[in-house]
Amino acid sequence: MSYLLHIETTTDVCSVGISEDDKLISLSETNNSLRHSEIITLQIEEVIKKANINKHQLDAVSFSEGPGSYTSLRVGLSAAKALCYALDLPLISVNTLFSLANASKNKIVADDYIYCSMIDARRMEVYASIYKNNNPVIENTPLILDKNSFDEYKTNAEKIVLSGNGSLKCKAIFNSEDFIYSDIFCSSRNLISPAFERYQMKIFEDIAYFSPNYIKPPNITTPKK
Repeated sequence: MSYLLHIETTTDVCSVGISEDDKLISLSETNNSLRHSEIITLQIEEVIKKANINKHQLDAVSFSEGPGSYTSLRVGLSAAKALCYALDLPLISVNTLFSLANASKNKIVADDYIYCSMIDARRMEVYASIYKNNNPVIENTPLILDKNSFDEYKTNAEKIVLSGNGSLKCKAIFNSEDFIYSDIFCSSRNLISPAFERYQMKIFEDIAYFSPNYIKPPNITTPKK
C-alpha cells in the first residue's frame, strides 16, 4: 500500500488529505482564503494524526497546480515542496480543472455528457476546461461568461455538467435543462484518483523548478503616493 498526501489551495478552500492507495483516509478542509499560510501546516499535522501514520510513512505528495489564486497556489506549493525536500518524497502535480471535471464524471456518469470545470477569475471571467470522453475540448482557458458561451457545445451532448466555484456565476445566465450544476468544488479528495494514477506511472515533477499554472500574472498594484 502507498500513502499519498494531497494539498489543494487553488481557491478559498484550503484542503489537505491523505489517501491509502486510491482511498481517502483522512481529510481537513477550511474555507478561508485569508488564512491558508497560517493553517496549512496545522492541517498537514492533523491529517497525518487522523490517518494514524507518521510522516515517514508517506510515499508522495500531490499538489493541485491551478489555475487559480496566485498567492494561494504559492502557499500550497511551498508546503508541498517543503515536505518533499524534508522527507525525500516525489512531487505529483494535478491540474485543478481536470480534477474537478474528473470528480464530476465519476459522480454524474453519462457517455454523452460534456464536463466543464471552472475556477472563478473575478467579475464574469472564469478559467475553464471542457472534457468529452476524458478528452479535452478546451483546457485552462480564460472565458468571459455570457448567454452564448456554450452554444457551440450544446449540440454535442445531452447535458453540460458544471463544476467548480466558477460555475456559481452561471446560474444567473443559464437556467435551461441543458446544464447540470454539480456540487463538486475544490477539495484535496479530488486529487486522489489522478494523483495515484500518476504515482503508479512514476510521473513526478522536478521539485526545484516546478511552478503552478497561474495562466495570468499576479494582480499587483502600486500604492498611491
